[in-house]
Amino acid sequence: MISGELTLPGDKSISHRALMLGAICAGTSEINNIGLGQDILSTARCLQQLGAEIQWNDRSVQITGGGWQEPQNPLDCGNSGTTARLLLGLLAGRQVDAKLIGDESLSRRPMSRVITPLRQMGAQITSAADHLPVTVKPSILEGICYSLPMASAQVKSAILFAGLGAEGQTTVRELLTSRNHTEIMLQQLGVPCVVQDGETVVSKPESDLTAFEMEIPGDVSTAAGFIAAATLVPGSQLTLKNLLANPTRTGFIQVLQYMGAQLIWNQQWTYSGEIAGDLFVKYGLLHGVSITAEEVPGLIDELPLLAVVATQAEGTTTVRGAAELRVKESDRIAMICSNLTRWGANITEYPDGFTIHGPTPLQGGEIITGGDHRIAMSFTIAGLISAVPVLLDDPSCIAISSPEFLHQLHDLQR
Repeated sequence: MISGELTLPGDKSISHRALMLGAICAGTSEINNIGLGQDILSTARCLQQLGAEIQWNDRSVQITGGGWQEPQNPLDCGNSGTTARLLLGLLAGRQVDAKLIGDESLSRRPMSRVITPLRQMGAQITSAADHLPVTVKPSILEGICYSLPMASAQVKSAILFAGLGAEGQTTVRELLTSRNHTEIMLQQLGVPCVVQDGETVVSKPESDLTAFEMEIPGDVSTAAGFIAAATLVPGSQLTLKNLLANPTRTGFIQVLQYMGAQLIWNQQWTYSGEIAGDLFVKYGLLHGVSITAEEVPGLIDELPLLAVVATQAEGTTTVRGAAELRVKESDRIAMICSNLTRWGANITEYPDGFTIHGPTPLQGGEIITGGDHRIAMSFTIAGLISAVPVLLDDPSCIAISSPEFLHQLHDLQR
């Protein structure tokens, strides 16, 4: 069973944004409980090449920003789509000449969704068929009003970051609400940023942004793996301390509650504009649910885990409107369906999702991860209830987001 208490490193999405904003603030900012994954390190290395001074002390970081310089070498974003897309927006509003590159997986991921609105603002960007590598040249930006064609916090954040260096107002409209960490942080820093009725409006600050101090709550996407484990393994009880409880990120928790899972927030509080709390999780029987396109943005990273959980739920679980999974670190819909089918699950694949009929026993064995940390972590959890242990073809990819994940999971098993 899974039992005990766990405090996780800081949320990955907030960690990226805190580092980037710290790099453009005058003075030294202190970020506590920062995420430790390889993607976060990719962002930090890129910012150092742009002139930021960064000092690490365990889970705390001091970053001194303000003055930017042209990097001597290409900015290597590694496997991190957040690094690449948000940096494009941040660079577009700075008078810097830079080239962004990434690993093989990231170089296949679409960048046109960010490049198109930034070019409309006046950014001089060249790319190889709208994929990495991408080059950004110094340019003068004008604010625009842009309607997102898909729910994407990365695209929204890139445009808002560019708006910090643009003349006039920059407005982003979204039909489906995506995670809002950028808006919260900008407001905390005193940036003119108004969020209302599906629109976010940002204006260029009248003066330099000043350094800040913040504490980042535990990563809720990483926590989802432990939540699923405690929900699936009989006899389990787990408390996750200081966990991010931002409503735009807790879709997985809400869906599990709809399915009958015993998840209770013991207490909640707010700091640095973000909601955090302690979450208690207990094993329980589950039933199937239907997930619509409107619900997908709130649990996009956790859908592979939801698929694993659904194999043990009574009845049918359907996910639709999740075509965005096709262009993540891997084609996650294909990876979910092929691996679960091989393990004996009753699953049907769609272009934008899947249907699972449960409960079914899982056979276990080999898993093809596609180098995708979310697939690897999800099937590691599935291995806790499979007939034979899980065998990941690339367990090292878990470190992209959570290098401590396997160790922490081992410590919680009783």
